[in-house]
Order: sequence, then structure tokens, then C-alpha cells
Amino acid sequence: MSAAAEPLLRVEDLRVEFPTEDGVVRAVDGVSYQVRAGGTLGIVGESGSGKTVSSMTTMGLTRAQGARISGRILFEGRDLLALTEREMRAVRGNDIAMIFQDPLSSLHPFFKVGVQLSEAVRAHRDVSKSVALARAVELLSLVGIPDPKRRAQEYPHEFSGGMRQRAMIAMALANDPKLLIADEPTTALDVTVQAQILALLERLQRELGMAIVIITHDLGVVAEMADDIAVMYAGRIVETASAELTFHRPQHPYTWGLLRSIPRLERSRDEELEPISGSPPSLINRPSGCHFHPRCPYAEPDHARIDPKLEPVPGEPSHDVACLLDPAERARIWAQLQTGMSPEQALAAVRSEKAAP
Repeated sequence: MSAAAEPLLRVEDLRVEFPTEDGVVRAVDGVSYQVRAGGTLGIVGESGSGKTVSSMTTMGLTRAQGARISGRILFEGRDLLALTEREMRAVRGNDIAMIFQDPLSSLHPFFKVGVQLSEAVRAHRDVSKSVALARAVELLSLVGIPDPKRRAQEYPHEFSGGMRQRAMIAMALANDPKLLIADEPTTALDVTVQAQILALLERLQRELGMAIVIITHDLGVVAEMADDIAVMYAGRIVETASAELTFHRPQHPYTWGLLRSIPRLERSRDEELEPISGSPPSLINRPSGCHFHPRCPYAEPDHARIDPKLEPVPGEPSHDVACLLDPAERARIWAQLQTGMSPEQALAAVRSEKAAP
């Protein structure tokens, strides 16, 4: 990350484990990243990669689940993991706010939307109900809900999916947070509403100057929004770089797979998307060595026993990757993939080129 000033949020070697009857779930395994004030970090990866758990731990929401947590989460220099639950409640919803995946289950069905928004205000501010309700109407207007005064008197089921998501954003913004964590903010929304929600977050960020961590499984969602991107797999970050480097010179085969599964306008309509083969691994019994090797079309036999570490990419500052492939070979494979070759064809072409006298 290129910020010269001290970052707003710095996560250092975060580990989150959940003991279960079947074994220990290593949901987050040594994750480190940082977010500068006013910047946007995209955390991407398939379901079960540890994205949400890492952010819920930042919010202090995994403590009550019996999690074993280590590492540091520094927010404005304070270690959030060292705070008491009472101190954490003062931070949660005030300095750091979160938009959860499912707004319908996050909003209480028995209370009007305006009441729920006003309660979020009064939890951190000593104001009257009428002042808090006026703030709720103001927030609904801020996120683009028409006729906000009338809508504040309606129940969540009377809102459309896109409007409920906007209401959740309004609740997160109730106390002008410095950091907003958006967990899959466009899930289950159609592409038009998805674009509106992302544009709304960008506008609010410009107007309010807050930092954003956006969690998603879709690199396309963060293509225009994120300054930096961290790619997670099996509880670890396997690649981190600026958005520009992630899209133009990705280094990890898993990142390649995510990128190749995104629909692109330049592709012909009959060209099929290429999903990543296999399924995400169990976080109780992860594969040995490189956790991605069972699904990696470029894996070699020793990748099953050597555990790669996150290391700088030669010649590219602020670009780190955990991959056992030779950097020069990675570059050649990615170049071949860009021509439309399949992973198998790209690997064969690179190796035949390497074998040629």
C-alpha cells in the first residue's frame, strides 16, 4: 500500500480459530493488511476463504463465539483486540461500522425502519427520540431513498431488496464512521441495483471521507472501486497489490482463475466462462503444502509439501504473492492465458518454450 501516513487500520498476523467437535477450524491464518484513511481495500475470495471472519473479528463480533484470536488489529494506533467488550461497543457502530450480507435478516421485521435507524443513532449519541428520528430521515435521504419521511414509517418487508440494502448503508452511516466494512453489499441484487449500490458507496466515501473495506467473491465488483486488493484462500492472503497490478499483472494462479471467471465485453457471446476446478478446502483439514495445489493446473509434485510464504514480487513494490512457481514462469503463463489459451495449453506452451534449445 502506498500511503505515506500511518494507516487508519492495520491488521497484523491475525489468526482466528474455532474449536469444534470435528477439529479446529482455522478460519483466519496469519492475515496482515492495512487500510489508509479515505482509501478502499477489496478483500476477495470464494465462500469459506475467511473474508467475513477477519472483518467480524475487527468488529469484535467473534469473541462471543468462543474463537481463539491472536495477532493485532490496530485502529488509529489502538489494538482493538486488547479492548474490553464495553470499550469495543463504543467503537463498533461509531468509529467502525459494517454492512452485513443479508439486509432482510439484519433489519428487525417488527420495527419500522426509521425506529431502527434512530436506535443506531441513540446508541452512541445522547439525543432525544425526535432528533434521532430526524437524523434517520436525513440518512434515508442521503442514501437516495425517495420520500424518506414516509419510508421511515414503513417496515423492512415493505422495502425492495435494493432499498433494504440502502437502509442498511444508512444505518452504518448513522454516526459518521471513519471505517465502513461492506460484506458482500451487492449479493442477490440484480446488476442494475448492484451498480447503483456501488456508485452510492463511492459517492458517500467522497462526501464523508471514510475508508472502506469491501468484501466480495467477485473481482468485477471491486474493479473500479478498490485502491488495493487482497485475495484470500483457505484463511490466508495469497496475493495483495494495487487494483491496477491485480488486474493487469496478477501473480497467483488462484487470482488468474477468479479473473478468468468474470464475464468480459470483449469475449464472444458463445465463449464459456472458465470456473476454477474443484471446491474450496475444508478449514479443518486443509491440504498440505500449498493449500491451492489440489486445484492448481500448474502445480508440481513438491507443491504438496512446501508451504509458500507471502513474498514481494520482483520489481513490483507493494505487490506480494504466496506462490511456488518461478516469477518468470508465472509471467509467461499469464501472457499465454491472455491470448485465450486454456491453463493446460498455456502451461504446455511455456514448458515447450523452456525446453527448446
